[in-house]
Amino acid sequence: MGFTKYTTQKQEERVRMNEGIRAREVRVLGPNGENYGVIPIEEALKKAREAGLDLIEVSPNANPPVAKIADYGKHKYEQKKKDKEVKSKVRVSETKEAQVKIGTSTNDMNIKASKIGVWLREGHRVKIDLFLWGRYKYMDFNFLKERLERFLAIIPESYKVADEIRKSPKGLSIVIEKDPSKKPTSKPQAAKPEAGVPVSQEESI
Repeated sequence: MGFTKYTTQKQEERVRMNEGIRAREVRVLGPNGENYGVIPIEEALKKAREAGLDLIEVSPNANPPVAKIADYGKHKYEQKKKDKEVKSKVRVSETKEAQVKIGTSTNDMNIKASKIGVWLREGHRVKIDLFLWGRYKYMDFNFLKERLERFLAIIPESYKVADEIRKSPKGLSIVIEKDPSKKPTSKPQAAKPEAGVPVSQEESI
């Protein structure tokens, strides 16, 4: 049998097996992990036939190539399973975006902070915008920065700053990401209204 096609990690590859293996000698692994060492291809094929199995080239770029005596169907299944496990461990990271405003209610701030905590735990970066409009656009930068920092303080997950607080088209923005060197916060530090402000009213951050 010559080349046999199979798909792995979204790339079509060709696997040489049995008489399709071109090398004169190969390093052979047995069906139960035995190491037969480097032997002529004819001897390797004979061992595979005697076992009622295939001789599959598993490391074609090695010198000499490595071949395994195994059932091709089972080998293909195990390879796909291994590729799937590797893929499941790879998380795709992206930059999420969240927006808060001066005047955002305490409840909404806590909801947004909790959602950002989830994104950070998933390994995403988060861009947070303090949206400014009207007269707020012309207020002192340090005053607005302090308001954004109030919100950052209630995010229930350890993080580090990827991009410092700066002016942006929307107002002020900052980009944060998970800090793996720190342990996650056990409980969210919920935002609290300032003294004298009822919980039912909106609070400026």
